Amino acid sequence: MINMTRKIPRPYNAVRGEITRCTTLLPRSLTLRARGACNGARSSRPVQAGNSGASTTERLRRLAPAAGSLQGVLLRLFPFAVFCENQRYCTRSARVCQPRFSGKIPLSGGKNVDEAAASAYNKEKYPALSPFEAPQKERYMKQIILTGDRPTGRLHVGHYVGSLKERVALQNSGKFDEIYIMIADAQALTDNAEHPEKVRQNIMNVALDYLACGLDPEKSTLFIQSMIPELTELTFYYMNLVTVSRVQRNPTVKAEIQMRNFEASIPVGFFCYPISQAADITAFRATAVPVGEDQLPMLEQCKEIVHKFNAVYGDTLVDPQIILPKNQACLRLPGIDGKAKMSKSLGNCIYLSDSPEDIRTKVMSMFTDPTHLRREDPGHTEGNPVFIYLDAFCRPEYFPEFLPEYSGLDELKAHYQRGGLGDVKVKKFLNNVLQAELAPIRQRREDWEKRLPDVYEILRAGSETARKTAAATLHDVRHAMRIDYFEDNNLLRKD
Repeated sequence: MINMTRKIPRPYNAVRGEITRCTTLLPRSLTLRARGACNGARSSRPVQAGNSGASTTERLRRLAPAAGSLQGVLLRLFPFAVFCENQRYCTRSARVCQPRFSGKIPLSGGKNVDEAAASAYNKEKYPALSPFEAPQKERYMKQIILTGDRPTGRLHVGHYVGSLKERVALQNSGKFDEIYIMIADAQALTDNAEHPEKVRQNIMNVALDYLACGLDPEKSTLFIQSMIPELTELTFYYMNLVTVSRVQRNPTVKAEIQMRNFEASIPVGFFCYPISQAADITAFRATAVPVGEDQLPMLEQCKEIVHKFNAVYGDTLVDPQIILPKNQACLRLPGIDGKAKMSKSLGNCIYLSDSPEDIRTKVMSMFTDPTHLRREDPGHTEGNPVFIYLDAFCRPEYFPEFLPEYSGLDELKAHYQRGGLGDVKVKKFLNNVLQAELAPIRQRREDWEKRLPDVYEILRAGSETARKTAAATLHDVRHAMRIDYFEDNNLLRKD
């Protein structure tokens, strides 16, 4: 008897399988007995050799174990067995046995996998497979990004440092297999239902800002949310997993309600914003979501929905990880009026497409330290919007060009703190920094504005691609919930 019931850490519904006594030496006379269930398997029963079907053959071909390895020997002896990614051999077909790993995956899949690192990771993650190694590349789920913005106006520098700049860096890092950038027009309509023209007109504005910042349609899929009806159905199913009181406790929802003066007259669609966002993220099986700090509560609620769904229906959804800007000053850029958040609705923004004259006017009118009344007075840099913007945008090479009397930002801050440095001089320096940062973005935007039919085609093609991905996820969700009634006569089944 070959025993593979070594004690292991098990995820939801993990299989403990063992190969039991056989009556002859022929592989087809062996019986594989499963205990428990594997990701939705309906019963635990002996399955005779060969019962796994064509999907088993396909899966074994895909795994292709190394010649001479114990794994390869076992699969040749027992060709009916399906290698289960839940750490053991199991009796179910590849269609059933589809675990969705959660947590941070150290390497991306595909041709660039570091084999040595993959081997070390597999030995730690899958101890039950010892002494033979797990198939390396099979252990890596696709690395996918989903992020986006509401088209309620042009994008501003808060969007840029809070998320857009990070998106471009991640896009060009080569670490991600798929990147989806969503223009969230359906979410924008939740508080603009009476002004749909505002949302429609700004879809192209947001797309132009995306392209101007460096998002490449060859590397990223840009799409419009309302063109993916599967997202609405997913939202409807997820609503059953969230209570009203939980949504009310969401800090971002509370802040947005207060800012918009909704109070008791909250649109239901707006109230369900966090659930809709969870549908957006999970529909594309996003493993990472780059966001600003203000979106953290939304992502936490999304993770709660994922955990609840997987606990109730079996592992189906991917648990996303949050990617915040590395620069702390970029977590939440204040408005030029000193308020906690830069917001289009508050009119305290510097837009990516602003003209040089508009940028200069806004910078020179920025709120600073209210205690710094005269140049000789000691000033405060912490909480001072001008210095927060410098922390976010300034680079060492700007000092020799625009402010050569200082070696760097630390020296500039020290002078301001001890007194003798006026706000006007600091603001002029910030204006030069912003002009240098935004000039290439503005130029690229002007170039794309001359190619609006191309932008239209990018969005149309991207929406088609995105819909196919969302439809596949919805299929898995309906299967997990067992509401795919007309597939394989499921409605007629008693179990």
